Amino acid sequence: MSNIPAPVAEFLSHQRLAVAGVSRDSRQPANCIYRKLRDSGHQVFAINPNATEVEGGPCDKDLRSLPAPVEAVVIATPPKAATQVVRECAEMGIRSVWMHRSFGQGSVSEEAVEECGRRGIACVVGGCPMMYCEPVDLAHRCFRWILKWRHRVPE
Repeated sequence: MSNIPAPVAEFLSHQRLAVAGVSRDSRQPANCIYRKLRDSGHQVFAINPNATEVEGGPCDKDLRSLPAPVEAVVIATPPKAATQVVRECAEMGIRSVWMHRSFGQGSVSEEAVEECGRRGIACVVGGCPMMYCEPVDLAHRCFRWILKWRHRVPE
């Protein structure tokens, strides 16, 4: 896809990613993101403190429990949990996060965004990796256009 915003291109350049907020319910947005990143060639790890398996594979309770280090994290948790994920990223030396958000608040917390700034973590605020990982489905192309028009994705 042409014209990918620089912060998005930087985030997606990482090969080892974690998705915080993956659910036992495969219909949840975090699970869709997990599958799309995995199917796009990334090595992806699932994070959920209440599950040991999701999407047919292992799930870790937090970033500290991962079997291998990751370079970046998609935060697809409730907003109140986002700051804790950012703090774990800082502790683990992870310097790139993406806070998922479509039309509502999503996972974005102002406190978490400020924590990223204090900790030197690059933060993509809003939108969804599925809007940029090829092939992009029609729904996510439309979401990207609408959210760009509303200034709710990186430009």
